[in-house]
Amino acid sequence: MAVVDFGLGLIITIALILIFISGVTIIQPYEQGLWIVLGRYRRRLNPGFNWVYPLISEVIRMDLRTQVLDVPRQEVITKDNSPTNVDAIVYVRVIDPEKAYFEVVNYHVATISLSQTTLRSVVGDMELDEILYNRDFINTKLRDILDEATDAWGVKVEAVEIREVDPVGTVKEAMEEQTSAERKRRAAILLADGQKKAAILEAEGSKQARILNAEGMRQSQILEAEGERVSKILIAQGESQGLRILSVGAVPLDKKAISVLSMDMMKKMAEGQATKIIFPMEISKMLNQVGQYLGASTEVPEVGETLDVEKIVGKAEDILGNIPRPEELRREVEKIEKALVKETEETIRTGEALKEKASSSDKSDIHIFKTEEEESSAEPEGNPKE
Repeated sequence: MAVVDFGLGLIITIALILIFISGVTIIQPYEQGLWIVLGRYRRRLNPGFNWVYPLISEVIRMDLRTQVLDVPRQEVITKDNSPTNVDAIVYVRVIDPEKAYFEVVNYHVATISLSQTTLRSVVGDMELDEILYNRDFINTKLRDILDEATDAWGVKVEAVEIREVDPVGTVKEAMEEQTSAERKRRAAILLADGQKKAAILEAEGSKQARILNAEGMRQSQILEAEGERVSKILIAQGESQGLRILSVGAVPLDKKAISVLSMDMMKKMAEGQATKIIFPMEISKMLNQVGQYLGASTEVPEVGETLDVEKIVGKAEDILGNIPRPEELRREVEKIEKALVKETEETIRTGEALKEKASSSDKSDIHIFKTEEEESSAEPEGNPKE
């Protein structure tokens, strides 16, 4: 009986311990718990260790972190009757766990359904262009409407973002055609404007080019006329000065000057390309005058007249210098030969002396080397004695 009582007591103790442990509840830092006992709400359980009545208590855990809800895509008819597929993302957070659990069955589903209907109503009151370009306005408006509606559920809508606005195929094609037409129109306007500016610039450039060409021609004609006038004046001045010089030089002109001019004239005639030259009958008189001018005489001098060359040129010894005799040349050659023999003998002697010095230095090196070998061989013999 004692053993049975001990076993029964042990079982009861273990059962009590297990029942006590089942009442232990751990709430995470990002959660809060709702404690319900026999269908009656008792209180909120804070993060950490909590103990509730076992077997009769129920703990509902509520996540207080921001949650992301995906609003499914839906087709919406815009104000300008353009079917468009729109979806969004809603960021919500539970701020009152009691309301989020007791006031609504499932706040996730309720918030998503409310977001769909609100999105359809807001987008339906706007045109397609406004939806594409005013997403910030739509996001703000949806957030305000949803936050006000979900306040009774203890849920706060922190943000709403339109994720995609996708018009249907026909509307998209029409938008692409419209965009293409608009771009073509802008391109045509830019091209026409460019052509207009180019034509204006080209006309302005041709006008300025013509003006510059006309101005250049006018200035060139003026300069040519001025140059021609100056050249004519200079030519006339040169001719007048030449005439003056001729008139001045012709005053003292005599027969000698006329003879020189006549010879110059004959020289120029001979330089021409003509093969026949006809001289007048008075050419003999002109030649006689030239001969008289040059001082020549018609008398022929006698042959064999001596001229005093030494007086004009000088003595031959002064011009040619001292000319050596054959005996003197032989003496000079003998001196040179003796000098060469002497230099050769001195060279031979110097070579023999250098050879003797080289041989003596080699013998001394060998002797020194032998003495070093003897000393090195003698050293090991003395070590044992020591």
